[in-house]
Amino acid sequence: IDDRVKDYIVDVVWATREPATYKLKLDGLIRYGASPRATIFLALAARAHAFLNGRGYVTPQDIKSIGADVLRHRVIVSYEAEAESITSEKIVEQIFAGLPVP
Repeated sequence: IDDRVKDYIVDVVWATREPATYKLKLDGLIRYGASPRATIFLALAARAHAFLNGRGYVTPQDIKSIGADVLRHRVIVSYEAEAESITSEKIVEQIFAGLPVP
């Protein structure tokens, strides 16, 4: 995986823990973010997605395509988010929408 794509994976996972670092307006919505191990599994899933699409390299689109599946259960929403019917999947979507793509 290209270094820029690796950095993107790290940014996505770190944004679940520290969204303010990336100027994402998710204050108070995330109780627990994804652990650093999520970067490993996001990279592995992205490689598998690329392979299944006939490519030997990973693109940011591969990460976006499987990101919610990998991170959905790793992001725990706060009570405030639950009260507003905001799911972890919606939070992951907002993270992908708010981060610059390499």
